[in-house]
Amino acid sequence: MADSKALPQKEVTEPSRPESTRGGVTFTPRVDIFETDHELTLYADVPGVRCEDVDLRYERGELLLHGRVRPRHPERGFVLNEYEEGDFYRVFTIHESIDNNRISAECKNGVLTVHLPKAEAARPKQIKIKSE
Repeated sequence: MADSKALPQKEVTEPSRPESTRGGVTFTPRVDIFETDHELTLYADVPGVRCEDVDLRYERGELLLHGRVRPRHPERGFVLNEYEEGDFYRVFTIHESIDNNRISAECKNGVLTVHLPKAEAARPKQIKIKSE
C-alpha cells in the first residue's frame, strides 16, 4: 500500500518583477492614479529622467514604465552626496475597459503623466427617465 506521508507545502510568494540585466540601482516610482468617466490618469514621479529616456509600453494587458537616469556628476568632488541615482521601473495591469490605441503620455519637471482613455463601451451612460 502507498505511504501517505504529508507532502511539504509550497511557499506562497508575491509575483515578482522581471530581473534587470543592467547593473545598478532600480527604484519603484511613486504614482497617483485618478479616474474620471472618460479616463484614468497616472502621475509618476521620475526625478532626473528626461522624456527621451522613458520607455513606456503597453503589452498583453500591462503598462510597463522604465525610466533611465543618466549620471549627473562624476563620482569625485562631492562635499555631500545624498541623492542616489538609478533607473525607475514599474508595471501595471491594465483593465480591458481601457482603449489601448489611445494611450498617451508626457513628461515634464520629473513627472510622467499617462492618459489611459476608457473605451466608449466602458463609459457610464446617463439614462433619461420619462414621466407619465
